[in-house]
Amino acid sequence: MDLPPAAAAKQSTPRERARAQTVADIIRLGRRHLALHGAAGLSLRAVARDLGVVSSAVYRYVESRDELLTLLLIDAYGELGDEVAAAVDALPEGDYRGRFLALGRAVRQWALREPASYALLFGSPVPGYQAPAERTTEPGTRVIYRMVGIFDAAHRAGALSAKVAPAVVVPPALAIDLASIRAELGLAVPEPALARGVLVWTSVFGAISFEVFGQYGADTFAARDELFEHHLEVLLGIVGLQAPKVEYLDGSRTG
Repeated sequence: MDLPPAAAAKQSTPRERARAQTVADIIRLGRRHLALHGAAGLSLRAVARDLGVVSSAVYRYVESRDELLTLLLIDAYGELGDEVAAAVDALPEGDYRGRFLALGRAVRQWALREPASYALLFGSPVPGYQAPAERTTEPGTRVIYRMVGIFDAAHRAGALSAKVAPAVVVPPALAIDLASIRAELGLAVPEPALARGVLVWTSVFGAISFEVFGQYGADTFAARDELFEHHLEVLLGIVGLQAPKVEYLDGSRTG
């Protein structure tokens, strides 16, 4: 049985607690250096200098620059996943549209606040570095799994429309991939809706990347918040989470 963090901390030795604190300080300083110099310019020697120890000492905690990059990836994925989870969980389980909007907004807010960490996760690969899949896949898939979970729950509740235009046939080779994903994750949502969900996923992160990396240009869009909200509403329509119909007293309707 896993112990609560407080109980686990009480059972750890002073040496273990000191080591954990030093590693946390290295990650904190690593994030600062990442923001200043980028991933390619990350240096354990520079981190050691800011930590106030000789470079040989820091290698007892983090054995290489690649290990530091891995720790920064896990830390950033965890922070992003926690913020998305908090935003989504703040809304009722049946509010599928609201939960998707909350997810998209949470990712964007984190990305704009932590552009260097976002770039490490979703920007250009760091030359010479390969993230270890066994350590980064689980934290790195939290957000997309949460998004797919919203769509799947909506489908199970009958809230995901199958009448989405244009109707596109899923190619057989792609259907095999989608069927494998459905089986692995235990999804009920059918392949065509899952394929649209993949488009929504890449579109959300594409829109955020354009903004974080300055691809819109300085003068193209001043209404960035409104642009992103528009993107999210369009993507809701693509996946089949249509806006609810509202009938006003004069008989007019929306949706």
